[in-house]
Amino acid sequence: MDTPTTESNFENYLPHNFLAEKMVLSSMLINTEAIEVIIKTLTVDSFYFKNHQELFKVVLFMYQNKLSIDIITLTTFLQENALINKIGGIKVLIELINQIPNLVYLDEYIRLIKDKFLRRSLIKLGYKAINSSYITNLSLETILNQFEHQLFGLTNEFKPTELYSSDNLIYSIFLELKDKVTHPTLPGLTSGFYTLDSLTQGFQKSDLIIIAGRPSIGKTAFSLSLSLNTIKYSKLPVLVFSLEMSKEQIMYRLLSMETNISQLRLRSGKLYKTDWVKLNKIIKILSKLPLFIDDSCDLSIQEIRSKIKTVLSQYKTIGLVIIDYLQLMQSPISKVGNRAQELSQITRALKNIAREFNIPIIALSQLSRNVETRIDKKPILSDLRESGSIEQDADLVIMLSQNDTGVSELEFNKSEKIIDLIIAKQRNGPTGTIQLKFDKNKTKYLNT
Repeated sequence: MDTPTTESNFENYLPHNFLAEKMVLSSMLINTEAIEVIIKTLTVDSFYFKNHQELFKVVLFMYQNKLSIDIITLTTFLQENALINKIGGIKVLIELINQIPNLVYLDEYIRLIKDKFLRRSLIKLGYKAINSSYITNLSLETILNQFEHQLFGLTNEFKPTELYSSDNLIYSIFLELKDKVTHPTLPGLTSGFYTLDSLTQGFQKSDLIIIAGRPSIGKTAFSLSLSLNTIKYSKLPVLVFSLEMSKEQIMYRLLSMETNISQLRLRSGKLYKTDWVKLNKIIKILSKLPLFIDDSCDLSIQEIRSKIKTVLSQYKTIGLVIIDYLQLMQSPISKVGNRAQELSQITRALKNIAREFNIPIIALSQLSRNVETRIDKKPILSDLRESGSIEQDADLVIMLSQNDTGVSELEFNKSEKIIDLIIAKQRNGPTGTIQLKFDKNKTKYLNT
């Protein structure tokens, strides 16, 4: 009978580099600057041998407590704290001090240790996945999500951190500026609304964008307008995660927006011959658009990453990812603490995904009822629900608010209204307010 594999089968031998570990530890004993470089890159677990782990911990403790570090002070500390046997005795220290490393190759020694550490971690993760698969009371979705989350952590560990000199950076910016003068375009992804683009210069790659407002203000309609405009102008695919509305409801909205037939008439089936002509034309167009809709009601961060990768397997890049809406999402980690902490984990994870795939992510968010209790009903950042984490992680915050000043029925139909788009935060640009016209019957935004 098959039995789950245990770690004891492979624990005795895993990838390691004994000499590289000795060289790094020796470097820490002879050069303080080397310690600073090493502790920024390696951890205790990076070392394979237990006595090397113990020695690294002691040197790290002494460094953090501003104690002088050399063979004499280290030996004294180990003896006074009864740790000399844990590191393998005096002979290990003598071997280290006799092993004079070439500090020119320190980065290479560190790279070798990290490479072996990541290989060990990957092997252990593989065995963990095998053992978890035998536990039948764990759902397959839970196992896959945990595996993907841990694998994502290893992937981030593997990515090398690079340092760029000012001369390389300034030359790169010079070429970018020259290209903009020669071929003037928006630096970001166009929203399709010229007043908004003039203030934001388009949606920038790797940005987390929050669109906030009270219920029924038109957040979903605005996000769908952005998705269609993105596809039309950039020809890039858009991925919409709808936690509140079904995919059928979204398609009805899109049809209403594109045909200018009210949702009421579409849903009731009260259509004229001219409406069918419009519908046939628009259905053919919409069916060919690279628009992907997911209406899972219990969406998690791992599922978002997985589905982004699925789309990327068909297309080279994604134009935009839209999440409707933030407060309905599941925490990426098991639920601990209050909802504000969970939301903080979610917004931080969304920002990481935006950076990982280098795409703008738009997340819709509810505003608290505080805005309705004030005389001035213009929303502010503190009106965001659990605003601390959202405000901190977002690169751009757009708040929707109905503008009732100076609007008469002679100017607009009852179904039309003016919506203020308040740029409450923009990390790399100005704040301000622009206005768009919103047709509620057709759930359509238009330039004013």
